Amino acid sequence: MANSTIVPTVSHSPAAKEAAGRCAKAAASAHHRLSIGGWIVRILFACVFAFPLLFMVVSSFKPDDEIMADLSSWKAFLPVGNISLENYAQVFTRVPAARFLMNSVIITLVTVVLGVLVNSMAAFAIQRLNVKGKKIIFTFILATLMVPFETYAIPLLWWVNQLPRPMVDQFGLYFARGWIDTMPVQIVPFIANAFSIYLYIQYFETIPKDLDEAARVDGAGWFHIYSRIVMPLSGPATATVVILSFLPMWNQYVWPLMVVQSESLRPVMIGVQYFQQMTTSWGQIMAYSSLITVPIIIVFVIFQRQFVSSIASSGVKG
Repeated sequence: MANSTIVPTVSHSPAAKEAAGRCAKAAASAHHRLSIGGWIVRILFACVFAFPLLFMVVSSFKPDDEIMADLSSWKAFLPVGNISLENYAQVFTRVPAARFLMNSVIITLVTVVLGVLVNSMAAFAIQRLNVKGKKIIFTFILATLMVPFETYAIPLLWWVNQLPRPMVDQFGLYFARGWIDTMPVQIVPFIANAFSIYLYIQYFETIPKDLDEAARVDGAGWFHIYSRIVMPLSGPATATVVILSFLPMWNQYVWPLMVVQSESLRPVMIGVQYFQQMTTSWGQIMAYSSLITVPIIIVFVIFQRQFVSSIASSGVKG
C-alpha cells in the first residue's frame, strides 16, 4: 500500500473567518481596555503628586484666614475667594527675593553649562582616547560617588580659603587670599561631577567608533570629533546631565550657609530661612515657595523628552 501524505488544510469557510474576526476584535478590545486602565493609573498618580504643588500655588494667592478656612474642603485646591497678588508683593518687599533668585539663576546656569562642557570632555577622553591609566582614573572618579558631601565639606572649606582671589582697586590688580563670601566659591567646586562623567561615558559607548575613524580619515581632530559628531548625537545624555545638575545646584543650602555671609550673595534656599524669620504669614511663605519651584518645573518640562529617551536607551542597553 503506497504511503500517503496528509496535508493540513486551512478552512476558508465563513464561520472560520467570523471566528477569527471575533478573536481579533476581542484582542483589540482587551488591549484598548488595558491602555485606558494604564492612562487612568497614570492620571491618578499625577494627581497625587500634583496636589501639593497645586495647593501651594493656589494658597499663594489667598490671605491666611482663607487658607486655614479652606483646609477642610476642596476649596484648598481651587482659586476661589479673595484672590490677589498681595502675597507676592510682600515677598519682594520683606526680603530681596529678586536678588536671591538672580543669584541662584547665575550660580545654577554657570555651573550647569561649565559642567556639561568639562564632564563631557572628560568622558570623551576616557571613553574615546587611548590614554594610559584611564581605567584607573575612571575608577577613582567612580569612587568619589561613595563619599558624601558632608565628609569633605570642611576640608573643601579650608582649601577654598587658601586660593588666591584677584582684586582691583585704585592701585591696580592684586591678589587676596580666600574665596569665602564670593560667587565663584558657590560655582567652581561643583563643576566637575563624577555621576555626569559616568552618564556621558555610558552614552558615548552607544555611539559607533566607526564615525571617529571616518572623521580621522577626513583629517578631523579629536576636538572636531567631540564637538561636531559625538556631542550632537548625545542630546538625551546632555538633557539628563542638565536636569540632574540643575536640581542639586538650585537646592544648595549647606554649602552656601558655610561660605556666604553677605546678603547680596545668598541663593534662594538660604533666602527661605531668612524669609521665614521675617514673617509667619503662610500665604507669603507659599508665594516664596512657588517662586523658587517654578524654574525647576520649567527646566524639567523643557528637557523631559530627552531625559526619558536617555533613561529608555540606558535600559535597552543594559
